[in-house]
Amino acid sequence: MRHIMAARMADIEPFYAMQILARAKELEAVGKRVIHMEVGEPDFSTPQPIIDAGIEALKKHDMHYTPTIGIAALRDSIANFYRTRYGADVDPARIIVTPGASGALLLALGVLLSAGDEIILSDPGYPCYRQLVQLLDGKPINVPLGADTNYQLSAELINAHWKARTIAALVCSPSNPTGTSIPMAEMKKIVDVVTAKGGQLIVDEIYHGLTYGEDSDTALNITSDAFIVNSFSKYFQMTGWRLGWLVVPDAYRQEAAKLAQNVFLAPSTPAQYAALAAFRPETIEILEERRKEFEARRNFLLPALRDLGFKIPVTPTGAFYLYADCSAFSADSFAFAKDLLEEAYVAVTPGMDFGIHAPEKHIRFAYTTDIARLGEAVERIARFVGK
Repeated sequence: MRHIMAARMADIEPFYAMQILARAKELEAVGKRVIHMEVGEPDFSTPQPIIDAGIEALKKHDMHYTPTIGIAALRDSIANFYRTRYGADVDPARIIVTPGASGALLLALGVLLSAGDEIILSDPGYPCYRQLVQLLDGKPINVPLGADTNYQLSAELINAHWKARTIAALVCSPSNPTGTSIPMAEMKKIVDVVTAKGGQLIVDEIYHGLTYGEDSDTALNITSDAFIVNSFSKYFQMTGWRLGWLVVPDAYRQEAAKLAQNVFLAPSTPAQYAALAAFRPETIEILEERRKEFEARRNFLLPALRDLGFKIPVTPTGAFYLYADCSAFSADSFAFAKDLLEEAYVAVTPGMDFGIHAPEKHIRFAYTTDIARLGEAVERIARFVGK
C-alpha cells in the first residue's frame, strides 16, 4: 500500500517536553532519581471531593453520551463560578464543555479560520496554538516578545502586526511558558483594537486561579464577544480527566456546537459528573491551600535560579513556570536540557517548544514538585554549571 502523508504534517512539530519526559522515564527505569520540572502538570492529586463525586457518579449514572455541549448542571455550575468568583454574568447556553482546553481551542479556531487566514500569537507561547492554526491551514503570526512587555502581547503590538489576512489574536493570561499576566487595563485596549479591526479575540484563561500577589479577572468582564478558553486541568488539578470549557460569543453558539458534534461528539461523561464537585467550598479550600504552596515554590525557586546566573527579568505572577535565559551556560538550550538530564537527572523543557524567538537561549522550569525536591534540583544544577 502506498505511503501517504498530508503535506501539513511537515509543519506540525512534536512537544520536546514529552521527549524529555520519555527519556526521564527511561532513566528512572534503570534506577536514576530524576527531578521532574519539564511537564506543565500539577503534582498534586485531584482533590478528594472530585474523586468521590466521580466514583459516586459511576455507581449512580449510566455512562452514556451526554449532550455535545455538556450536561446542563455542569454548565450551570461554571456560569455560577464566573458569577461568584468574578462577578461576571455568563449565560450557560454560551458554555461548551470540551475534552480539555485543547478541545476548546480547536473549536474556537475551527469556527474562525479559513485557509490562509492569519492569527496573531505570542512568541514565546504555548506550542499547541501555532500547531492547531497550521492544522487548520491558517497562518500563525508569531510576535517576538520580551521583558519590555512582560512577554505578553499588547494592543500596540497587535495593531502593528495586523495585516489584510489577519482575522484574530490569541492571548494567554497568565501565560505558558512565562507565567506573566496581562493587566485588565491593557486587556481592554486589546479588545478595543481587535474590535476596531473587525476581528475576533481568543483569551486563554487556563491558569486562572493560580495567581500570586494579585487576583485574576476574566476578560468576560470586558467583553461578551471574545472566545474564552478554560480547563479543569490546572487550578482544579484534573489533568487526566481531560475536561475543559469554551465560552463562545452568542453569535457562534450553533456553529461551535455543530463543530463539537463532529470532532468529539461529547466530553467524558464520568469526568463531567466528577467536575460538579470542583466548585464546592470544601474543594476550593483545598485548591487555595495548594495555590499558596505554588506561590511558596515560586518564591523559593526564582531567587535561587537568579543566584545561579539564570536571567529571569520579569517576576511571574501566575501559572507554575519560570522562563529562564540560560545563555550564561550554553548557546544551545536543547543541548543544555539534554545534558542536565543525563548528567544531573533534572528534567526541564528547552525553549524550542515555545517558538522561534531566541529559543536557544531559554529553558522553562515548572515548579510542580515540592520545595525539598526543588532545593535538591537547585543543588544539582549548581554542580552541573560549576557553581
